[in-house]
Amino acid sequence: MLATGEAREPRFGFIISKQVGTAVIRNTVRRRLKAVCARVIADVPEGTDVVIRALPASATATFAELDADVTRCLARLSRERASA
Repeated sequence: MLATGEAREPRFGFIISKQVGTAVIRNTVRRRLKAVCARVIADVPEGTDVVIRALPASATATFAELDADVTRCLARLSRERASA
């Protein structure tokens, strides 16, 4: 997560390699991650860039598991930024 200081909506980028699975699986993972990010975008500070790298285990993860992982990571990064 990188705070750019710009006055704009947060941006999310996804890295989903071929190790995750076939194109169908990679696209499913990407769509699920996009849905999770759309849900939590209000909690991310303005002007922030977030890059999410999907590991091979994400191919078999449920939506709830992906949601919990992304939410946990964003909360941890927010705490670290607040304490810095």
